[in-house]
Amino acid sequence: MKKSHPVRRAVLATAATVSGIVLLLSLKPATDPGSAAAAGGAAPPAGAAAPQGGAQAAGTATVTGAVARTQYGPVQVRLTVSDGRITRAEAVQAPSGGRSSQVTADAVPRLNQAALAAQSARIDAVSGATYTSAGYQESLQSALDRMPAGGGSADAGAGGAQAARTVTGAVTQTQYGPVQVRITVSGGRITRAEAVQAPSGGQSSQITADAVPRLNQAAVAAGSADIDAVSGATYTSSGYRQSLQSALDQAGG
Repeated sequence: MKKSHPVRRAVLATAATVSGIVLLLSLKPATDPGSAAAAGGAAPPAGAAAPQGGAQAAGTATVTGAVARTQYGPVQVRLTVSDGRITRAEAVQAPSGGRSSQVTADAVPRLNQAALAAQSARIDAVSGATYTSAGYQESLQSALDRMPAGGGSADAGAGGAQAARTVTGAVTQTQYGPVQVRITVSGGRITRAEAVQAPSGGQSSQITADAVPRLNQAAVAAGSADIDAVSGATYTSSGYRQSLQSALDQAGG
């Protein structure tokens, strides 16, 4: 039998190898966008992994209420609101120093939780922290009033839709001097109360400095003129209530 020439065998082996490579290349799928387009297929759209037509998450807003002045120091509340609901409440200012620091450390976390649960400023005062609680409620209501349009709780929605009004009550004459109260009303609630006139001079100035801030806080907390007199300031308290009621009557409350 005639043997094959060595050169011929080498040529045949090389030809077989090249044929095999060409065959493998012709069978490789086009997996990248460029190859798919060249093969007549559509390239996958950018961001195809993201859900299509899904609702966009609502934005989150941070709203800070007005500073409420209390006998022991300022209180100011900040809210984080998402999709019309309070998702976080915190006191960015609260009484501190001495006994106040301990009271604040105990009361503020509980007030924060109450604000989240109630979704409004209608929360109970923390026992032993009456002034801080009243200031917290006042600043909280202020923050609710500043919430973006369309947001807020059902309790605060009406307040957000209406502009805040400032109403000044009639002057009440007392034995020690005139008393006149001004209130800010929003959403049917008192958000701020202040005495624009109060007895002054001598002992009256000291009594006014002690009593009026407490009366202001009581008016905001009660939302009415049904507030207790401050001990040692009977006449000022009585005049305050009369002028406060006059302001409420003008506000329609």
